[in-house]
Amino acid sequence: MSLSDDTATRAGERPVRRRRRLRSRRPVAVAAAVVAVAVVAAVLVASARGGDDRPARQAGAGPIAGGSLTYAVAGTQVSLDPAVAATAVTGLIDRNVFDSLVAQTGPATFGPWLATGWKVSNGGRTYTFTLRQGVTFHDGTPFTAQAVKATLDHVVDPATKSAYAASLIAPYKEARVVNDHVVEVTLARPFTPFLQALSVPYLGIQSPAALAKPVADYRPVGTGPFSFVSWEKDKRVTLRKNARYASPPAGASHQGAPYLDDLVFEFVSEDATRYGALTSGQAQGIAGVPPVNAAKLKSPADFSFSAQETPGLNYNLYLNQTRGPLRDVRVRRALSASINVDQLVKNIYFGLFPVARNPLSRTTAAYDASAESAFASYDPAEARRLLDEAGWTTGENGYRVKDGKTLTLVWPYWAEGNKEQRDVLAQGIQAQAKLVGIKIERPTVDTGAFVGTYLIGGAYDLVDVSFARPTPDVLRFAFASGNTYAKAGGNVALVKSPQIDHWVEEAAETSDPATAERDYSSVQQEVLRQAYVVPLYTPVQLTAFSAKVRGIAFDAQTYPVFYGAWLGG
Repeated sequence: MSLSDDTATRAGERPVRRRRRLRSRRPVAVAAAVVAVAVVAAVLVASARGGDDRPARQAGAGPIAGGSLTYAVAGTQVSLDPAVAATAVTGLIDRNVFDSLVAQTGPATFGPWLATGWKVSNGGRTYTFTLRQGVTFHDGTPFTAQAVKATLDHVVDPATKSAYAASLIAPYKEARVVNDHVVEVTLARPFTPFLQALSVPYLGIQSPAALAKPVADYRPVGTGPFSFVSWEKDKRVTLRKNARYASPPAGASHQGAPYLDDLVFEFVSEDATRYGALTSGQAQGIAGVPPVNAAKLKSPADFSFSAQETPGLNYNLYLNQTRGPLRDVRVRRALSASINVDQLVKNIYFGLFPVARNPLSRTTAAYDASAESAFASYDPAEARRLLDEAGWTTGENGYRVKDGKTLTLVWPYWAEGNKEQRDVLAQGIQAQAKLVGIKIERPTVDTGAFVGTYLIGGAYDLVDVSFARPTPDVLRFAFASGNTYAKAGGNVALVKSPQIDHWVEEAAETSDPATAERDYSSVQQEVLRQAYVVPLYTPVQLTAFSAKVRGIAFDAQTYPVFYGAWLGG
């Protein structure tokens, strides 16, 4: 399961079982605390890593307008509305359709975009934005302060059923239109992550005219470089150049319309099929390069390859501490100690995905390496000791029993959201847990059951998820008591800790970086000490493009953006 700003019905990413156009080829301060930050210095501006501009420089060529680029991804759309959806695919696609009020330019710095400037007053509760003039939505209506108000009101409206965006601006109280080009946003309390939240595509500014239409008639209408053309469910989304585009962020590589005529996102679940699509020329770029094939793309002149660690929450296993055996911290720590994460991750991912020992990625501000000492790392003897201490004895079949019940944990397998061989990793975890007497059941469930019965209904013991967001506030999203899945949050461990709540709320409200860093460090240590989470690996954006593709940029979440992309000879 992969949620993004990564995780719509967050049940998200369904595989494509048949392809029309792609043929399978099966043989084949807080900021100061940043370590190896993956945030690009200027969002939408930097060239893609991997040298894809080298041929153009050698030939002395400049950007060429025209052409269509097909980009194949592992997920699919479940909703076109970024205020509703939360999948990584939605953020990737909608970044090209919607501009934001501000652009993230560093770990904790922001520049103008649709807002040319802003003032913060009333102790951090009031933000007054001055807006760009002369900007037009794809439907021809003007961008004004009313659009900002309509967008934010839409996000928090319960009828929208936001699966993520609403949680980003939880303290939002109201927006007041001062005039066409000035809007005042009031928060219920100070909230330092507010600007970062406004920079993500899930809070991209939408046309009020489009939002006023019935849900059944919804089409995404923004001011971005590409406009929406069509959505063929489970197959592709097609976007087209916005020839009138005039609102790139400050410092963009060029002004005006994008170079590409069309941008097509193909939904291709099978790794081998995506790889084959790139190498055969059916796609000009792919996300989720299979680790087994990555080495083949690192040296040929025909391709460019990029590997970038994703900021935010690692791919973690969350332990529901509200039910069954996992209510006992000793059982939680025993499960953690039974898993040889290092061995599993290195064997499955060929060293491309870093082993995680912290719920937070090391590329995220306020990451605390010292917190790893609280992690119950691999030690099967300690796992057995803890289970003995908790009263679970070994039964005839090798599984632990207590009061006549087998120590059984339910970990639903949502096949439609599987990627990065996470099913293979789960099989390894299952086998290792069995060696100390813990039985893990993996019922295969469809999207409806996964969301309704399990995530909302709480009928699970374990859930696996990653979440991309370049701010340590993601810890509030994952562990604050009120941020359960049913309330558009990511607290799938169902943690109810007044102490953690205090830390994450204080960190979000304080203007003192040292206080925030201390609080975020405390959260990392506590969730590992209590074994609410078993870190597995840091997701890495493995992307590859044909050498003909130039000018790709990567945003603060390390996803490619296509405003400056063009096709060379």
